[in-house]
Amino acid sequence: MDEHAINKVRTVGIVSLSSGIIGEDSVQHEVEIGIDRLKKFGLNIIFMEHARKGLSYISEHPDKRAEDLIQAFKDDSIDMILCAIGGDDTYRLLPYLFDNDELKNAVNQKIFLGFSDTTMNHLMLHKLGIKTFYGQSFLADICELEKDMLPYTEKYFLELIRTGKISKIEPSDVWYEERKDFSIDAIGTKRIMHEDTGFSLLQGSTVFTGEILGGCIESIYDIFDNGYHSDSVEMCQKYKLFPNLDDWKDKILLIESSEEKASPDKYRKMIKALKDTGIFDVLSGVLVGKPMDNVFAKEYGQILVEVIDNPKLPIVCNVNIGHATPRAIIPFGVKATVDVGRQVIEFDA
Repeated sequence: MDEHAINKVRTVGIVSLSSGIIGEDSVQHEVEIGIDRLKKFGLNIIFMEHARKGLSYISEHPDKRAEDLIQAFKDDSIDMILCAIGGDDTYRLLPYLFDNDELKNAVNQKIFLGFSDTTMNHLMLHKLGIKTFYGQSFLADICELEKDMLPYTEKYFLELIRTGKISKIEPSDVWYEERKDFSIDAIGTKRIMHEDTGFSLLQGSTVFTGEILGGCIESIYDIFDNGYHSDSVEMCQKYKLFPNLDDWKDKILLIESSEEKASPDKYRKMIKALKDTGIFDVLSGVLVGKPMDNVFAKEYGQILVEVIDNPKLPIVCNVNIGHATPRAIIPFGVKATVDVGRQVIEFDA
């Protein structure tokens, strides 16, 4: 790896838009690993003003989280906005970003990277026509406790910072069990590794195209269900966070599942909520991220086929995106060509 390569990205701005965990003492050994790695990649690092203020502060101040995102877009020295990690309540930023067009007046096309609950932020930026990148975060990927980042994960991160884009993704040869120990004692310890089997076509054509949009199914479900937050449905409806059917037409839906490892019954409810929107009638295909630790992979696949109930709609599972490691990066807002036979997803520049 040439660490002196000319980077498309010079400066990274790190934001905590959901959880404030990177401000806690318990993870500073991880944060320092991540800072060191970014510096070795030749990057300058700016933690936005409130990003490291801890769990309680970040939870209590969605307005300050929104302020950090706006400032990261306004700061011309920042080439890439990198989310610290996910969480569960970034929908609470909506009024502070949209009531007076605060985000609209600040945004410009720069790299935005995050996953998990950051799904909501991707949808916010999609509303404003900003292309984003889904699949990795600072704490979950850059701060990996092994001696280096996981090689597959690192490959895509380096491509993004050096070229400003992702040209294609191919399957990982391996997948890793999730860590149970993130303490200082775990520094340098290796993940448990298994062979992986590539992209798997559940149904439909082996080749299909469209712009990709979507994210974490649990976060998307909060748009339609108040079971986790009493006001998430009302707020997401008020700001029209979920795109309308015209917007979904000919797109590829990406869905991946969280560390909650939802039961098959819960997964069925979440997919049913999506079906009720009508999007499965207008999409060109569905991409499904590998579940963490490969739990319920077979059951989820069966539920998708049964609930979607449209045999012509291509569904491709076992994509290395989302909560299972290692993680690729998928660009939103550019044309993608999925070719299961060739085991590749290619993206227009």
